[in-house]
Parts: sequence; C-alpha cells; structure tokens
Amino acid sequence: MANNYDVIIIGSGPGGYIAAIRSAQLGLKTAIVEREHLAGICSNWGCIPTKALLRSAEIFHYAEHAKNYGLKIEGSVTADLKAIVARSRGIAERMNGGVGFLMKKNKVDVIWGEAKLTKPGEIVVSKTTKKPVEPQAPLPKNTLGEGTYTAKHIIIATGARPRALPGIEPDGKLIWTYFEAMKPEEMPKSLLVMGSGAIGIEFASFYRTMGVDVTVVEVMPQVMPVEDTEIANFARKQFEKQGMKIILDAKVTKVEKSANSITAHVEKKDGKVEKITADRMVSAVGVQGNIENIGLEALGIKTDRGCIVIDGYGKTNVPGIYAIGDVAGPPMLAHKAEHEAVICVEKIAGLPNVHPMDKAKIPGCTYCNPQVASVGLTEAKAKAEGYDVRVGRFPFVANGKAIALGEDQGMVKTVFDKKTGQLLGAHLVGAEVTELIQGFVVAMNLETTEEELMHTIFPHPTLSETMKESVLDAYGRALNA
Repeated sequence: MANNYDVIIIGSGPGGYIAAIRSAQLGLKTAIVEREHLAGICSNWGCIPTKALLRSAEIFHYAEHAKNYGLKIEGSVTADLKAIVARSRGIAERMNGGVGFLMKKNKVDVIWGEAKLTKPGEIVVSKTTKKPVEPQAPLPKNTLGEGTYTAKHIIIATGARPRALPGIEPDGKLIWTYFEAMKPEEMPKSLLVMGSGAIGIEFASFYRTMGVDVTVVEVMPQVMPVEDTEIANFARKQFEKQGMKIILDAKVTKVEKSANSITAHVEKKDGKVEKITADRMVSAVGVQGNIENIGLEALGIKTDRGCIVIDGYGKTNVPGIYAIGDVAGPPMLAHKAEHEAVICVEKIAGLPNVHPMDKAKIPGCTYCNPQVASVGLTEAKAKAEGYDVRVGRFPFVANGKAIALGEDQGMVKTVFDKKTGQLLGAHLVGAEVTELIQGFVVAMNLETTEEELMHTIFPHPTLSETMKESVLDAYGRALNA
C-alpha cells in the first residue's frame, strides 16, 4: 500500500524530525505528519528565533557601551524593532526550510494536516485548521495530504504549548505568550513578566536590554527556581544592576485591563497586595503537552499531568505507540527531545546496546544576560540525596579572558562526591556559559573523576579555564584565586 509505512511520526519539531531522519537512516520507510510548521516550536517560535532577538539586544548593548572598549560611536544608537523582528522571523524561515530539505534528502514523506490515532497502527489525517507560520518556507515536493495512513510503529511528537492560568489567560494584545512577545508591533515602555523560568527570564532580559522597564514576578523564593541557589542569586544581582525589578514569593492573582495597559494584583508572601501597571504582560508560567484531539483516550494511552506516560525507550502502554519530546514530559528541552528520538527509533529498529536516557545528565541553558547553564545535581539536592560533597567555585573576575572581554561578572560552581571524586553537578553563570557547559556534560557522561579533570590541559586564555579552576578549588588547589 502506498500509504503504509514502517514508522510514522506525528509532529516535526526537534524530536519528530530527528526521529524521522534516524528512522530513514536505518532503512525504515518513514513519514512525518505536520499541521502547522516544519521544525516545530523550537525553530519557529522558541530556541532559535529567541536567540536571534537576544543577539540583536546584545549588539545593541555593546554599541551603547562602546566607550568601554575604547570605541566612539557618533550620535545615538537606535533600535529598529521591525528590522529586529524581521531578522528573527527570517531565521525561523531558514530553519523551517532546512528541515524540509532534510526530509527530502532522507526520503521521508511529509504529510500535511492534522493526525488522529484511530487504532494501533493507523492514523487519519484531516485538513489542518491551523494557519501556517509566517513566513512559511515552501513545502518539500514529497508532501502528501489528507487520508488514512498505516504503520507498525507510530511516534507521537506533538510538543507543548504555553500554559495559561485561569482568569489570567493571554489575549494576544495586552497579555502575551512567547508568540506575541517574539514579534511585538511596537516596543512597550513597561513590561510585567509572570514567571522567571527560562522563557520568562530570557524575554525579561531581551526587553530590559532594549530599554523597557521590566518587572518579574516569581511565585518561588528564588529567581530561576530550577537552578542552584547560589547561581540564581548571583544572576539576580546582575539582573537588578541592569534595572530589572524582581519580586519573589509572590503571585499574580488578578489582572485588570484598560485600553492599552494592564494592572496586575501581585500578592506577596505576607498577604499584602501590590498593584503594578504595565503596558504589556508576558505569561511565562510553563508549558503543557499537546495531548488533546489526537485519539489518546480512544486507544487508552496513559497520561499523567498533561503528558504521555512512557518507559525509558519512548514506549507507551499501547504496543506500537510511542511518545517523545515535550509531550512525553519534562525536562521540556529540544536536546532532550532529539536524544529521546534517537533512543526510541534505534530501539524500534532492534539495534543492540540501546540505553535509556539518563535525565541527570541533560544540560539546561538559559540565554539571558548573564547566561546561566547547569547539569546534574545542585549543591542542595546532592546533600539531600545523602552525598558528602566537595564544592568548588571560581569567579570570572579572576579570569584573564573574561577581563579582556569586559565580561568579568560570572562564576563556575562544581559539586563532587567527597568519597569517590564523582562530578555530581556543575553550575555556571556568565558570558558564553551555555557553550562551556558541554565540557562538564561530556565529563559526567564519561564518568570522569576530579583527578582526571585536574590533569586535563585547558587552553589559555579562555573562559574554559574557570571550569578547571573550579575543580581545583573544590580540593583546595585553585591557582588563580
């Protein structure tokens, strides 16, 4: 049958398209279903275009502070918002088209429409009700349409969407999700950000750098709640130095709207309520899996807290049905989805020595200013799990490359098991730490000890030297501090 495949993937985000490519590489006849935009949220509305916005903000910041580098710029530096947004959307289109090229290159059929599971091994694809992302790259020529399709293995990779709090639902005008925050028609003078996770703090950082009066409200007692407390507190001080206002242990209980502004009722820990008026508000209180209207209930596929329940290989409780990426639960990260995709497909193909993912070794990166990156256990979690720990710290202010870059506000923190020398966690804040963290990820994956890290030669002058110095500091051997 023309519509029969070995593997069909529903959703073409990072998890979906990587699953499709790996499946095709292994000789399986493969198709992928997409209803809205090839490459998913990450490339179209998340990971990539947000970094384009943040890069524009970074360049704007450097231009404004050119004198710090011995440079003189005549006249004032101004930001062209339309051009900034257009650049970001153009990059999204490029990523979108790139995935289309990869599907064609790997002979993966693209099915355009909305998929619904009707029984194990079968989906029905109907016309999409979603408007395509703008700008939309041309669809690959191997694109199919509505109909019934069958496959022995079906992988659900439908991703996630912004979570909305009852009574404070985004309206697209005054209360934004990341969709609206990414392409504002005009720059607001003031912005309230609800939630200080990665999405919230990245947008807070972008808008603050662009000159917007930004207030962040976080329900937890620390900014960036998943991060090590010491690192989060360091980052908070830097945010506040930039003029960002941060309110912790507080929640938005009500939002009043006027013609062109909002007034948020912010309830603090002591019960007192502060009213904060801003031009716009970003709701960044997390995301939820796209599990609705794809046939899960009819097939009895188990879900938990809005996500599909899977084992370590992506299998659901229904044979032949799998799930990967955000829809399969936290951590909701693109790189987790990609690795999960490879594990799932290789298990389907029967490859030997396929190992389930070790979630303790998944790095997290936040591209605010300063950047934050981490992997493994925080100091508090390591102690809570019963480890006797050694902790090392090294500041960027003692690193020659950081000083030369004019980026000396940062630090590296490492957590070791005192008994075995095992690296339990690494936590970084500062310039380019989202690039540095992978060194610690590799070290943890190879089960490297502190002794091996100490005997590794790091190039000079680099920011990476702070990593080694942090290891040395954990054992009382730091050389440059």
